[in-house]
Formats: sequence, C-alpha cells, structure tokens
Amino acid sequence: MFQVKQPRTMLGSLGSMLELIFHSTVREIRKSHRNAIVGLLMNMVQALVFVGAFYAMFQLLGMRRSQIRGDFLLYIMSGVFLFLTHTKAMGAVFGSGGSTSAMLKHAPLNSLILISSAALGSLYTQVLSLLTILYLYHVIGNPISIDNPVGAMAMLLLAWFSGVAIGVIFLSVKPWLPEFTGIAQQIYARMNMIASGKMFVANATPSYILAMFDWNPLFHCIDQERGFVFVNYYPHHSNYTYPIVVSVICITIGLMAEFFTRKYASESWSAAR
Repeated sequence: MFQVKQPRTMLGSLGSMLELIFHSTVREIRKSHRNAIVGLLMNMVQALVFVGAFYAMFQLLGMRRSQIRGDFLLYIMSGVFLFLTHTKAMGAVFGSGGSTSAMLKHAPLNSLILISSAALGSLYTQVLSLLTILYLYHVIGNPISIDNPVGAMAMLLLAWFSGVAIGVIFLSVKPWLPEFTGIAQQIYARMNMIASGKMFVANATPSYILAMFDWNPLFHCIDQERGFVFVNYYPHHSNYTYPIVVSVICITIGLMAEFFTRKYASESWSAAR
C-alpha cells in the first residue's frame, strides 16, 4: 500500500523552523569553545576587563564625583553590559554567513534561520554572563538594588535588538562590498566606545555635545537603562521610542536587501581574486 504524503500545515512548518533555529542556536553558542562553561567564563572575563578598565580610568581622571549618586560599579556596568550586548549581537549577525554561506546548501536552512540563531546565541551568552556577574557582585561585594528590574531588562533587550538590526544592514551589504563592509562594521563598533554614552551622564552633558550622540540608538538605551536602574535619575534627553523605530526600520530594510541579495547570490563572490 502506498502512503499518501500529507501536506505540511503552517503550524508544522513553523514548528520545523523553530526546531532548526534551536539547533542552530546551540551550534552558535558552542562555536566559541567546545566546553560551554569555558566559553561563558571567557565572555564573563571580557566583561569584567571592560568594567575594571573603565573603573580605573574614572578613578585616575577624577570623574567619579560627577556621576549618578548610587553604586558606582553598577553605574559602570549599566553602560558596559548594554554596549557589549549591542556590539556582540551586531558582530554575531554580521558573521552569520548570509546569502553565500555554505550552510545554506542544506535545504531546510535559510538566511533568516542563520540570522535568528546567531542573534539568540549572542543574547543567551550575554544575559547569562550579566546575571552571573551581578549575582557574584551582590553576594561578594555590595548588595545591589535596581529600581525597576523589568524596565532595565527591557532596555537590555532593546540594545540587543538594535544591534541585531544594524548587523542585518551590514550583512545585507556584505556580499556586494565585503572589504568595505568589514571595515565599516569595525569602525561602528569602535566608535560606539564613545558614541554610546556609557562614559557620561546625559543629564549633566551640554546640549552641543549631546547633539553628537543622540543619533545613536545605543545612547538612548543606556541612558534609559540608568533611569530604570537608579531611583534618583530620570533621563531628560533620551527616550526608548527612538531606538525601537530605528531598529524596526533597519531590520526591515536589511531583510529586504538580504532577500534581494539571495536571488542574485553567487558562490564566486567569496572566491579569492
């Protein structure tokens, strides 16, 4: 007896896609190191090095007295964690492969699955590292108190989402201009060391200086994050609507460009000249 193959329903297709995203995300998480715990520790060490470097710089420059009243290390971590989450998400999406990736030779996979798995893998690593560091600081160092934990986590997710959106823009241009896009992505990541606003408080910064930073979605995320973390700080020069709008526009344009590129993608693009 021949069995008639049942047509796949929309729900079944969605389930298969989510399963592929899950397995691809696990692969992305384990890509940095065979041992997942060692990979997490390496990511935590990188975050701690950033926090320590900024703490030492603020101490040497005597800038500590001009910051928000409250836990000084928590102030530094509120900027560093969002900066790393944004930058890591952008780098993960940019390095996910795109239209000319060899992984796309496997029929069930597509660009959207690779992008989603890279983004989710980055988010998982960063959130787990953040929670571990905060817990250790709370237990070993000073007990921390966050005024609005839900809002603070929402800003972390928004910083991640904006990094994903900008990463999709770079990824969509990568097959056409690989050398230029790689340099532009590195410049944007390095520029955010200052342009993200993690080194200063927006409310205490002159308006002519703020004009150089308020274009950056990450600047708004970090300033809003500090408004949710500290009870005595209310951000006047930023909002969370701007990064949401910019991120949605960027990811829409990026995905449209990525789907267009997929139609004309050629394996010879990545071949050495």
